[in-house]
Amino acid sequence: VIICYMDRTNLSIAIIPMAEQFQWDKATTGVILSSFFFGYITTQILGGWLADNFGGKLVLGVGVVLWSIFTMLTAPAAIFSGAIGIVVARVAMGLGEGVTFPAVYSILSNWTPVTERARAISFTMSGTGVGSIAALLLTPPIIVGLGWEYAFYLFGMLGICWWIAWHFLVSSTPEKHTRISPAETALIRADSNSAPDRVKLPLRAMFSHSAVWAIIVAYFCANWVSFVFLAWFPTYVYEELGVDLASVGFVAVGPALIGAIGMNCWGWVADSLLRRDISIISVRKIMNSAGVGASAAMLFTIGFISSVPLIITLMCLSSFFGSAAMSGMGANPLDIAPRHAGTLMGIVNSIASIPGIIGVAATGLILDATGSWTLVFWSLGGVATFGMITFAIFASSDRLFE
Repeated sequence: VIICYMDRTNLSIAIIPMAEQFQWDKATTGVILSSFFFGYITTQILGGWLADNFGGKLVLGVGVVLWSIFTMLTAPAAIFSGAIGIVVARVAMGLGEGVTFPAVYSILSNWTPVTERARAISFTMSGTGVGSIAALLLTPPIIVGLGWEYAFYLFGMLGICWWIAWHFLVSSTPEKHTRISPAETALIRADSNSAPDRVKLPLRAMFSHSAVWAIIVAYFCANWVSFVFLAWFPTYVYEELGVDLASVGFVAVGPALIGAIGMNCWGWVADSLLRRDISIISVRKIMNSAGVGASAAMLFTIGFISSVPLIITLMCLSSFFGSAAMSGMGANPLDIAPRHAGTLMGIVNSIASIPGIIGVAATGLILDATGSWTLVFWSLGGVATFGMITFAIFASSDRLFE
């Protein structure tokens, strides 16, 4: 997950010198930043189904190799074919990254007892923040020292190196692991609500259930906020706040760092509440509503602030509180469909990745038309609030799909 977000985030920094070199306007930049998601959406459901039936280890490993290759090809594509070339490379990279979270959920459904799921999901997903931090901190000095091309070459090679370790150390289920004890396998299976055997996929039922759509809408809105931040926040820091390119990463890293810390803190809180016999659905809704509600309030407030230190502080607080949602909507797929967690996450993330296309591109259009970053922040707060309300009304923790 760290490498996944390093490879998708580095472009948000590299696009600044690239746009200057190739003379791209904001609308073109928005299309390039969003192009990744055309591929990302395509492989979500297939990746989840493959992971549930053939193992998350294989699916995730293939995905990382694929996206790493196209990460390294991003620079040549831009140099020789311009905007069209980089769009093609980013779409192909998205095809590889699309299997990531469905495969992760498939693996975790087999490896985590119910009372450890919020922590497991939060810890794993905090890799999104760590990966963003790594990209934001490493990309600027690489660009300054070697050129923007090397941000793609070096990050792509990291994924290939990771795959070697993954191949030898990981298994999709406890039963296939060579170094786990029978006692630990029994402990996991006794409380995991999952099993390694294959079962019929209730795809039609998933699409027709309100609890599934509650997760989809919540993820859709959360991703709208997250993807716009990933793509545009460095540009906001550079152009609106007046930070020089070499320092952009250090300023932009704050919200990502606080969000990664917050995910793990809230995961412990959620699992602690479960151990105190508070119902699963109550915990999921409390974490989601309190976290997203506070985060949205910060986003609305930013539109009225002109102080740069205060803006950065509010951004960090928004990220910290918003990360609590991973213990709410984020853990919920494992509650309602543990045997189909990969497939369900594929459905959820496929639809919830649409903001990566329309949200990121629309932000470029808003900025070209109005030049107003305040309008961007207000729109993010509104979207986050809608997702919070939908999950609070329709979410369920019952095991709905066998």
